Amino acid sequence: MKTFSEQVYEAVAMIPCGKVVSYGQIARMLGRPRAAREVGWAMSNCPDGLPWQRVVMKDGSVTGGVWSEMRRVLLLEEGVAFTKDGRVDMAKHAWEVEAFPQGESYGR
Repeated sequence: MKTFSEQVYEAVAMIPCGKVVSYGQIARMLGRPRAAREVGWAMSNCPDGLPWQRVVMKDGSVTGGVWSEMRRVLLLEEGVAFTKDGRVDMAKHAWEVEAFPQGESYGR
């Protein structure tokens, strides 16, 4: 059985270019709707090569401390639009998916 962090990384790997998801959305997709903070912890240890910039707060805020500006630049390079107050335009760029593609299940 895969660890929760491994499941998070698999989910992040599926996020299409130009789309974003929230920490809470990943938690729900993994069958753990109250685990958004755990998703955040997993993302703080994200392996190289994953599109980590595509995971944002549910209101479109870009987090990441010293890395937040880099995340913003990477998202801009992918064509992601931001609102006037600096958040990702979730109406345009949220990846609306209820479960993983191809019926895969990564729940507990």
